[in-house]
Amino acid sequence: MITLETERLRLRSEWRDDDLDALAAMNADPEVMRYIMDGAVRDRAQSAQGLAKCIRDWQERGFGLFAIDVRETGELIGWAGLAVPEFLPEVLPAVEIGWRLARHAWGHGYATEAATAVLHFGFDELDLDRLISIRHPDNVRSERVMTKLGLTHESDTVVPVYHQPVAIHAISRAR
Repeated sequence: MITLETERLRLRSEWRDDDLDALAAMNADPEVMRYIMDGAVRDRAQSAQGLAKCIRDWQERGFGLFAIDVRETGELIGWAGLAVPEFLPEVLPAVEIGWRLARHAWGHGYATEAATAVLHFGFDELDLDRLISIRHPDNVRSERVMTKLGLTHESDTVVPVYHQPVAIHAISRAR
C-alpha cells in the first residue's frame, strides 16, 4: 500500500469496501459528473465497477487512483491519481493525472493539494517523463487546478465515444 500525506489530506492506494458509499454518492451527484464523459451520473453498481477497476489498476500497473481522506476526520472526499486515458486513443501512450471530489469538498484547495502530491509521485517515484490532464473546455475549476500544477494547454480534440470536446494540458518532468 502506498500512502501520500499532505498538510490536510491522506491519499491511499488501498481502497476499502466501505469507500463505496462515499464514492457512489459522489458519482450520483449531477454537478460532480457534469463534465465527466457524457455528463451522466453513475449508479451504485457502476460505482462498484469503477472501484474494482481502481483496485485492478494498482495491481496491474503499479499506479492508479488514490482515495483522498481528510486527515483530521478520516472522511473520504474523492480521489486523485494517475490513469492511462484509453478513452482518448490519439493521446496514447500517455499517463493522465486527474481528480474528482465530492461537491462539499470543492473550494477548499483539496484538489490542488492532492494533485500536487500525485504529480510528485508520478515524476519522483514512477520516474515518468510527462503527464497530461484532460478536461471539458467549460470545466474552469479543473483548468485552474491544472494551471496551479504547472500544466499548459496543448491541444483540443473530441472524445470519440461520447463526441465530447476536451482540452488537453501537459507538463514534463523538466518543467
